[in-house]
Amino acid sequence: MRISSKGDYGLRALFDLAQRYGEGPVQSDDIATRQGIPVNYLNQLLITMRRAGLIESLRGPQGGHMLARAPETITLLDVLTTLEGPLLPSEPTREDLVPTVPEDHSLVDEVWVGLRARLEGLLAEMTLDDLCQRKRQRSGNAMYYI
Repeated sequence: MRISSKGDYGLRALFDLAQRYGEGPVQSDDIATRQGIPVNYLNQLLITMRRAGLIESLRGPQGGHMLARAPETITLLDVLTTLEGPLLPSEPTREDLVPTVPEDHSLVDEVWVGLRARLEGLLAEMTLDDLCQRKRQRSGNAMYYI
């Protein structure tokens, strides 16, 4: 598995929007500046995320971008699969392999299936709000919910 700049920058942009959730639209130039993302590349990513229903965009001088849903409902798996596609292939078996020991082939395939399940499980458990909470904890502004 390899996360490209597309996945990394997209996650950073959504994390930026999550930190400003409920404050209204955020302009892409501001996100790009804070996160160090080239603005033209960011705009392409924002289009993809808008089409996927992760963000909403408003045009005009008071326009910008905002999360389409609350940060606690957007998982890192949602973000990365939107931008990267499947993180690992669903069918690990290569078509061009013709093993003479099928048991070996099957055991290795099970490793890939297990890895995919764990990776997707971890990313599905973590939300944009979790990242915001971690940042608040590091800065000493943690919010605790009962």
